[in-house]
Amino acid sequence: MDTNRSEILFDKAKKLIPGGVNSPVRAFGAVGGHPFFVERAKGPWLYDVDGNRYLDYVCSWGPGILGHAHPRVVEAVQKACNGGLTFGAPTAGEVELAELIHACVPDVEMVRLVSSGTEAVMSAVRVARGFTGREKIIKFAGNYHGHSDGLLVKAGSGLLTQSVPDSAGVPAGYAESTLTAVYNNEESVRRLMEENMGQVAAVVIEPVAANMGVVPPKKGFLEFLRRITKEQGTLLIFDEVITGFRLALGGATEYTGVHADLHTFGKIVGGGMPLAAYGGSREMMSCVAPLGEVYQAGTLSGNPVAVSAGITTLKILMEDREIYERIDRRAEKLAQAFRKKGLAVNRAGSLLSAFFKFDAMLPATGNPAPGGTEKERAVANYEDACRCDREAFANYFHNMLKRGIYVAPSQFEALFVSDAHSDELIDWTCEMIMESVAGI
Repeated sequence: MDTNRSEILFDKAKKLIPGGVNSPVRAFGAVGGHPFFVERAKGPWLYDVDGNRYLDYVCSWGPGILGHAHPRVVEAVQKACNGGLTFGAPTAGEVELAELIHACVPDVEMVRLVSSGTEAVMSAVRVARGFTGREKIIKFAGNYHGHSDGLLVKAGSGLLTQSVPDSAGVPAGYAESTLTAVYNNEESVRRLMEENMGQVAAVVIEPVAANMGVVPPKKGFLEFLRRITKEQGTLLIFDEVITGFRLALGGATEYTGVHADLHTFGKIVGGGMPLAAYGGSREMMSCVAPLGEVYQAGTLSGNPVAVSAGITTLKILMEDREIYERIDRRAEKLAQAFRKKGLAVNRAGSLLSAFFKFDAMLPATGNPAPGGTEKERAVANYEDACRCDREAFANYFHNMLKRGIYVAPSQFEALFVSDAHSDELIDWTCEMIMESVAGI
């Protein structure tokens, strides 16, 4: 596979851009080698500058639920561009997108559009603090909520990939107000709530974690969070930057049946453009300026081009609810292929991760190997994820890439299935998984 032009570009980029990339995990630091540079994409395929084609299971880290360059979305964006790129003034599209979000997630009675998931979660936390008059928040080790200062404590995703639990440049005061619990561990939450009685503004969580690999909540865990937060006057924030409109049209609330106080959305809500949102009840969102004293603003918030992509994407998902059945079924087929090779697999809807945990491998029969049990193989939290064999994952990653399949270049990211991944492509991918894992 010729990658000469990508290598030249990467050498140039490293002189001009930190690490040669504009988001750390793109650098292939966790798997070795150098990234390929994308020239274009269509449907389930990426095409690099050297003319290579890759079947894409990264889907731009989540937004591409319909596949790349969906004709209706592209047409909507082109039409919006012809009308102007940015106005710094209200547009009808902003109202329409807000109506669609509310229709999908009725708990979101009012919503504010922003430009990134980081901005959405940062703003939701600010609302929680302003509404409750409290300062502390509880988050979970391995959950990634963007790169705002107060949330870069025991975060997942790119930070996990680099084995850096916290970021330099974050003042100690920010970290002191962020308490870290163990995902899927009720006792760790209960202890923090009791030790900080009346001081916790919010518990913020990825309702299905997807930044330490995919880690679904254990049965009853989200329900527990809902009960204990209500008991103590603490708000529950669902960070649905990844799960929003991905697990179901109604996001984590529809998928789990648990209702949060505030929600944040990103990725799919922008249809592939830089757009995100946060929202909740009318009472809570009335704290936000200009109605209230919680300040948040953005020149490009509600950008008309991004809004057009978001509107069109949500309309397509609303028109064809069977999309979710198709992508979930196809994701399960991939999960079964990994399981046949003895890997631990977590799946939630069309999100999945295969964990290279060789300390308790299962043979293809599905029966525990000597000394290993199903419980030991499970990945339920940050510590479990960190025990995975990253070198083995790197070998698998490059084996797949050589076969023309692009998966996330980190053990701690999700594999995304889009509606553009046909049954035939899924079957072929399963064959390539079997080949790529063999011998590792």
